[in-house]
Amino acid sequence: MAVVISLLRGINVGGHHKIKMDALRALYDSLGLRNAQTYVQSGNVVFETQERDLVRLARKIEDAIERSFGFRPSVINRTPAELKNAIARNPFAKRRGIEPHRLIVAFLAGLPISEARGKALKLKSDTEELRLDEREFYMYFPSGMARPKLTWLTVEKVLQTPATGRNWNTVTKLLEIAEKLEASG
Repeated sequence: MAVVISLLRGINVGGHHKIKMDALRALYDSLGLRNAQTYVQSGNVVFETQERDLVRLARKIEDAIERSFGFRPSVINRTPAELKNAIARNPFAKRRGIEPHRLIVAFLAGLPISEARGKALKLKSDTEELRLDEREFYMYFPSGMARPKLTWLTVEKVLQTPATGRNWNTVTKLLEIAEKLEASG
């Protein structure tokens, strides 16, 4: 069985689209996805599956959440190898003083079209630093994320593809969980 990491967009944020993690694990189990493990309350699920088409699997999970909870979050799936690759490509990795909780990786559902990529690469902010790389958009918020000059919605509109962000600590922890699950299988 393959290990997959699901990243759900916009659940349990600001009191909206609430799903308890035990209910989310039960939903994954009902879909035949094995050994589902959640990490924090923001929709991170690591599990095993025989499904190889991760886009089709995301739609299946989205459909099930909509039926069970009455709303449809975007689900973005990554393999441990893809997550490891995203970590290795971190454009801020060699810079000193980067605070992991202020570094966000926005995982994109698909590759942005070239026009959208061009517009995203031109996004500028006096405080935030942005880097687009394949299906990940790296954002560093040196002043914190409470009042960013550049909002998530702006970035997502420009990229024209659904995205969900995770801070660096969460990204590395999800890889650790996924690798442990792979090793146990």
